[in-house]
Amino acid sequence: MLAGRMLREAGLHPGQELVMMQLWDCGPQRQSDLVELLDSDSATITRTVQRLERAGFVRRAPDPTDGRATLVTPTAASQALRDQVCRIWEELEEATTGGCGEARREGLLRSLETLERNLVERLARDSADA
Repeated sequence: MLAGRMLREAGLHPGQELVMMQLWDCGPQRQSDLVELLDSDSATITRTVQRLERAGFVRRAPDPTDGRATLVTPTAASQALRDQVCRIWEELEEATTGGCGEARREGLLRSLETLERNLVERLARDSADA
């Protein structure tokens, strides 16, 4: 709830920052690749990208290497948003682990990474079995 409120104050809906972070970190992406990378569905990514485009944070164009695909590119206007999103994530991390010392904080983050890895591996096993 806190993350959602903070993101809305920045003009984003929860989940949109994940799309933007992917684009900022990796550059232009095919919309279909965003679906896979963010483990989402096509309709959700389409709505998210459309909203981000209306806000002026991304632009969509046909992929020059595959006219059937859409390439999503962050705009120059999104760079100010990038700083805001980074600050929001830093504030969320501080709100979550602020009472912990540095060593404990690092341990918690490693534990969370292990939990995430375990869940991803389980999902991959279940998908392979299906």
